[in-house]
Amino acid sequence: MTVNLEVAEGVGTLRLDRPPMNALDVATQDRLKELAEEATRRDDVRAVVIYGGEKVFAAGADIKEMQAMDHTAMVLRARGLQESFTAVARIPKPVVAAVTGYALGGGCELALCADFRIAADNAKLGQPEILLGLIPGAGGTQRLARLIGPSKAKDLIFTGRMVKADEARELGLVDRVVAADQVYAGAHAWAAKLAQGPAIALRAAKESIDTGLETDIETGLAVERGWFAGLFATEDRERGMRSFVEEGPGKAKFL
Repeated sequence: MTVNLEVAEGVGTLRLDRPPMNALDVATQDRLKELAEEATRRDDVRAVVIYGGEKVFAAGADIKEMQAMDHTAMVLRARGLQESFTAVARIPKPVVAAVTGYALGGGCELALCADFRIAADNAKLGQPEILLGLIPGAGGTQRLARLIGPSKAKDLIFTGRMVKADEARELGLVDRVVAADQVYAGAHAWAAKLAQGPAIALRAAKESIDTGLETDIETGLAVERGWFAGLFATEDRERGMRSFVEEGPGKAKFL
């Protein structure tokens, strides 16, 4: 399989496994969607790591496969491409991308689907589609602009240039830069910590933030208000408040 889901201690790792560069062909895209939906459904998956291995995250789409596609073929495929990445972005649990080596084109777009990005100090990210006479097609024009702002996103997309890890952090494209051999461990630790948290409240926080970014503030506030009140019906809320009153802050156990 070109993508695998490995689950341990509440953390599901979506592992890209298509050597040598994890090129995201149609089969890989479809498999990614399938496993993202599985991670969404599974109660034993409370947080997710997206990982391409020690050497490369994903160097982009399978260009040879795309070269053979004409306009009609891509009209039929483009929605499926976006839906595969959207399935990752819509996982209602904390998701972290562990970025090693290249994360280009579709690889960068996949990292953008995560809530948090940890990159190796030798990582290189970018949206080079313009160099092929194209634009990003898996959400890059939308998610990148929302993450780092329109002018910075336009610079990367218009030029197609790659950025190294330190510049990516300065741009806000990645959140943390660590030594290459610490990327997965750092991402797993981030996910494992959140896997111990209140699952419904984390889902509520993620949906409220993401919905608010996609709509006007009044709608976002309405979503927040609904979730906030709804959480008062959960066992986690009872456990969290009881622990706070009896033991002090930060000691509640939610599993």
